[in-house]
Amino acid sequence: MIEAVQRQRAGSPIRAVRDRILARRGKQANNIAKVAAARYLATLVFYGMRDGHIRALDLPSDTPPQGAAA
Repeated sequence: MIEAVQRQRAGSPIRAVRDRILARRGKQANNIAKVAAARYLATLVFYGMRDGHIRALDLPSDTPPQGAAA
């Protein structure tokens, strides 16, 4: 999970978790941020396997999909 978190692109929900922690705690908390994001990823995987759908990653209905022309 940690290796998967390290390879996330900017703008992904997992990367946003990591970036929020880094912004709050500073660069010295890089490992803490990676582990917290990996735990969040593990939680998403668990619910995805259990329910077959990850509701936390759904876009709100009023938001256009990423990459769509406005």
